[in-house]
Amino acid sequence: MTDFVKVALRHEIPPGTGRTVEVEGVGIAIFNVDGAFYAMDNTCPHAGGPLGEGKLCGTEVDCPWHGWKFDVTSGERVGNPNFHVTCCEVRIQGEEVQIVIPPALKEPA
Repeated sequence: MTDFVKVALRHEIPPGTGRTVEVEGVGIAIFNVDGAFYAMDNTCPHAGGPLGEGKLCGTEVDCPWHGWKFDVTSGERVGNPNFHVTCCEVRIQGEEVQIVIPPALKEPA
């Protein structure tokens, strides 16, 4: 069974913005693209920058540290799909934004 976890309320992340949350010890970046929510690992693979603090333009977020751009719908680096960040499954239940932390982001037991 997939365990969804509440990470925010819809109104807390207005369209065109992102936010960082911690779930089960993992930093997650959540974005609202015109009412559709996406979630991914908050850590940029380049230098560890906080993606949830980056500027969102359409479906692309800029890492605030060095400007690497990622597509929030796929996790791929714009212009170089050899780099990516892990995405989370997202669902909306009423006003709640809920995600599943993928195994790739969980600490080994």
